[in-house]
Amino acid sequence: MISLDQVKTLIQAQLPDAEVLVQDLGGGDHLEAVVVSAQFAGKSRVQQHQLVYGALSEALASEAIHALALKTFTPEAWQAARSAV
Repeated sequence: MISLDQVKTLIQAQLPDAEVLVQDLGGGDHLEAVVVSAQFAGKSRVQQHQLVYGALSEALASEAIHALALKTFTPEAWQAARSAV
């Protein structure tokens, strides 16, 4: 099993500017991550997710993370999403 802090640390190692929010959706291996990074600018959603999955590849391969719901935003998109709520 992997801790939420470990997931956050792994993502921030790949995306040092990232704001990362991770929560357990059940069982400790079903997680949701919201990742906000300027490095996502100009990238498709698939490319953004690939950056995050790359950071977590070992944890996913070992099934320490069985399922990951992922939401990625640029800082501008995150600000707009938060304003809309």
